[in-house]
Amino acid sequence: MKIQRALISVSDKTGILELAKELASHGVEILSTGGTAKSLQAAGIATVEVSQFTGSPEILGGRVKTLHPKIHGGLLFLRGNEEHEEQAKAHGIKPIDMVVVNLYPFEATVAKEGVTLAEAIEQIDIGGPSMIRSASKNYQSVCVVTDPKDYAAVIEDLREENGGTSRKLRERLAIKAFATTSAYDAAIADFLNQEQETCASFRLDLPLEMRLRYGENPHQQAELYGSFNDYFEKLHGKELSYNNILDISAARNLIEEFAKPTVAILKHTNPCGVGSDPNLREAWEKAFATDKQAPFGGIIICNLPITLPLAKAISEIFSEVIIAPDFDSDARSLLQKKKNLRLMRILKPLSANTRDVRSVIGGLLVQDSDSADIPDLEHRVVTSRPPSKDEIEAMEFGWKIVKHVKSNAIVYAGKDRTLGIGAGQMSRVDSSRIAVWKANEAGLSLKGSAVCSDAFFPFPDGLIAAAEAGATAAIQPGGSVKDAEVIKAADENRVAMVFTGTRHFRH
Repeated sequence: MKIQRALISVSDKTGILELAKELASHGVEILSTGGTAKSLQAAGIATVEVSQFTGSPEILGGRVKTLHPKIHGGLLFLRGNEEHEEQAKAHGIKPIDMVVVNLYPFEATVAKEGVTLAEAIEQIDIGGPSMIRSASKNYQSVCVVTDPKDYAAVIEDLREENGGTSRKLRERLAIKAFATTSAYDAAIADFLNQEQETCASFRLDLPLEMRLRYGENPHQQAELYGSFNDYFEKLHGKELSYNNILDISAARNLIEEFAKPTVAILKHTNPCGVGSDPNLREAWEKAFATDKQAPFGGIIICNLPITLPLAKAISEIFSEVIIAPDFDSDARSLLQKKKNLRLMRILKPLSANTRDVRSVIGGLLVQDSDSADIPDLEHRVVTSRPPSKDEIEAMEFGWKIVKHVKSNAIVYAGKDRTLGIGAGQMSRVDSSRIAVWKANEAGLSLKGSAVCSDAFFPFPDGLIAAAEAGATAAIQPGGSVKDAEVIKAADENRVAMVFTGTRHFRH
């Protein structure tokens, strides 16, 4: 299908000049609007304003510009249908054979803190989805492009088809376009639902990113949907597994807690050890010292570019994935000697106000992400002895980590490192015992440490056991009917304790 005319109107202008220049080189007339038209014209690309093409001005502050019979007729009339051809000619409707549109950034707008309902509503695109649907319905003749990632394939097709597009490409892009408008409408509905006391519905419509070799186990089929690859770039190593992706996600959420240079090691989404230090090699030593057995085959993440000294230390053990904002060239060269080791580069910040979604029998559980800030601990002291400055720093460090450990969770921490971690036990006392045992196995002293509990100590025994292990400070949510007894036990053992008022269960 030779393209005579293309309409381009994009909010994300990534790569649009290259595509427009390719279209122009094939003699395609380009229609455009607003900022897109200005960008194309500034680049020397001949462009016809949509208002000039339709003979109708943009009205209502730009709300109505492409909602016109000459636009939708040009997209929808069936080429080769005698009746359609006659009506198009009678009404002065010219064919539009390609639409390049991406929608107003509604999701990016509502992700901003403090966005108002009025601001969100103004980012609800009307003309864009309408053109996309018209073009997609008539994909036998019209090519619809909604994602800059597809521009390269379109350019390749234009060259192979001498200024046209293949049916195979048009069909694939039409399917993607319908998925795009569906997801867009779902995002709007989800946001407006939040304005109601009870959400009427929740929808997910995510594009397929990759098919995985298998799921958690080889007999399970698995796929990855969504925009995972917008957040990470794989620089080296074999393909990611289902479990790798879970671990990478958990590692990224954990490292986001830290502003200071930090290295974390995870296994099966649980932290094995975390250390902070201006010297990344020292940060690694602190993290690795917590548990030198569990990290085998684990995930390592750093919030600064990985240096050669750190790479040398990491390379001494077997790891599945290493994640960082970047890798120094010599560090990358060293790590790439391990053929299967996956190196992942962090691409962009995590989205704010995200929601956690988990499948259950018959449906989905949806909740806000656990993003509660650490309170001012000096004003949360419940014991007669207030914590020292070092103890407060240790409690804050451990509290950042315990929220990422499976419940029941106990973390013993210093002010810049983990000392013992107990995860996922049916009893909080058992988690504490495991954390103490881990510390002893690693040869680490818990004297002067802070014990961090994701939920309240239901009885004094857990607090007493922590004190006997060497902890001199404790941080927990509080809220047990036995709080008074736990506080009494802390005072008797000279343990400074704070109640955060916030629980961090992680099932």
